[in-house]
Amino acid sequence: MKQTRKIIIIVVLSFAVFGCKPSKTVAEGDANLKLSARQLIKENGKKSPEFNTLQSKLKITYSEKDKKQSHTVSYRMKKDEVLWLSATFGIIRAKITPTSVAFYNKLDNTYFEGDFKYFSKLLGTELDFQKIQNIILGEALYNLKDDSYKVSVHEGSYVLQPKNQRELFEIFFLLNPSHYKIQSQQLTQFSEQRHLQIDYLAHQEVEKEVLPEHVKVIAVEGDKELIAELEFKSVSLNEDIRFPFKIPSGFKKIEL
Repeated sequence: MKQTRKIIIIVVLSFAVFGCKPSKTVAEGDANLKLSARQLIKENGKKSPEFNTLQSKLKITYSEKDKKQSHTVSYRMKKDEVLWLSATFGIIRAKITPTSVAFYNKLDNTYFEGDFKYFSKLLGTELDFQKIQNIILGEALYNLKDDSYKVSVHEGSYVLQPKNQRELFEIFFLLNPSHYKIQSQQLTQFSEQRHLQIDYLAHQEVEKEVLPEHVKVIAVEGDKELIAELEFKSVSLNEDIRFPFKIPSGFKKIEL
């Protein structure tokens, strides 16, 4: 059942945001490639999504080596508080909060309760609720206002990188020059042969907000590569929703 557990983690990490009205794919407009790093970060900040709750259907295609699977799950989210997912008939259900990670699996009668260590190990970087939510919302893993960046242009996109890269890893952000949203964020730990790349392959405009439409997550460690692609459908915002989660009695706790 290890494949199922990895699917749970990747789905939660890669959840993106939509609106409740019909959306349209964002067309590439006139690109402005003359902004300074400070101006670029300011424009990106203006695009941060604002909502209270979200629910959606999410199709995920997961591949590792020669194995490939597709699943559709229900997602619910309360910003800054809860991430929740459930497979059909609640066979698999997960709940993530700022202090804990929990899920259970009725296919093998097991459950997990713990912290974010498994997330961090799977994707090769230290993660917490805020970083997971940033990935979900198409925001930068690290607050761009907390560091000094230099900007360059590569193949028609802005590239932001810290003036002084971190000791343990290097991180790069690619921003779209038309709408200033994150196009790709890449984190590399050379000493550990780890690379995490989150590509936002397409964006859409929903209620005048530019939001992710198609996301691809690539996690590499040595010669191992895990890939997940996600499509989001039937989304609504700011409805009164619940986050039911109760581990069935008799289930066996697992360690990850």
